[in-house]
Amino acid sequence: MITGSIVALATPMKTNGDIDWEALRRLVNFHLDNGTDGIVAAGTTGEPTTMSFAEHFDVIRAVVEEVDGRIPVIAGTGANATSEAVELARYASEVGADYCLSVCPYYNKPTQEGLYRHFKAVAEGSKLPVILYNVPGRTCSDLYNETVLRLAEVDNIIGLKDATGNLERAEDLIARLKGSDFMLYSGDDGTACDFMLMGGHGDISVTANVAPRAMHDLCAAAVAGDTDRAHQLNTRLMPLHTNLGIESNPIPVKWALYRMGLIEPGIRLPLTWLSEKYHSTISEALQLAGVIEE
Repeated sequence: MITGSIVALATPMKTNGDIDWEALRRLVNFHLDNGTDGIVAAGTTGEPTTMSFAEHFDVIRAVVEEVDGRIPVIAGTGANATSEAVELARYASEVGADYCLSVCPYYNKPTQEGLYRHFKAVAEGSKLPVILYNVPGRTCSDLYNETVLRLAEVDNIIGLKDATGNLERAEDLIARLKGSDFMLYSGDDGTACDFMLMGGHGDISVTANVAPRAMHDLCAAAVAGDTDRAHQLNTRLMPLHTNLGIESNPIPVKWALYRMGLIEPGIRLPLTWLSEKYHSTISEALQLAGVIEE
């Protein structure tokens, strides 16, 4: 099972919005060279909701091929239609991904029973182990702890990405799953350090896009229970944790990657390029983290 820093990889695009396949391969190798423990391809940060089915498939395949078994690849396969989520999970298996990450269905606001049945169907239809993904701030659909506990008993569901940022809720879930092999990952960089120190297994991270080595070191320290080291690293990274959410993800992190010279300034509508008034804020956060020089 994966522990540590798992990057929620941004998908590079050219200025006309086309996917930049060469830059995608460079980003994968940037992470391989800097200690990232796993890669999510076509997760929220990868903009899958602006892609065609074919593009979504191709991004997953390209990441799997470039990684070539060196670290685990988690394919973003969530959808608001259960049949579509199952189809995406099956494709991810065919191209060699190691896990799939399935977000709560968005917009249609299912009940807890609907969420349970949705994820059970995904697990039954997928050859890959399924990681649940709860991000109610984006989906308007909240997977309650009681429902997670039910789903933890379903074959082929092996973990949860919790992007609520609610540490009290996380502490409750960690305690109730103690002794099981169910994996718990933070999806909120600002609270991830404390989440892992409480017993979480890793962080599916936006910050790791631009500071992979530092995020690897932070996660390793936190998972190992090295509180002082983890807090020291987290303090240095906190301006990134905070400011990479200054506009909707992945707008700020794509600008940061552009500022670092790793990608072109490409993004797809309805997302827009980072507002100029925030450029200095992100640059300063990158400098404080030691990612770029002044």
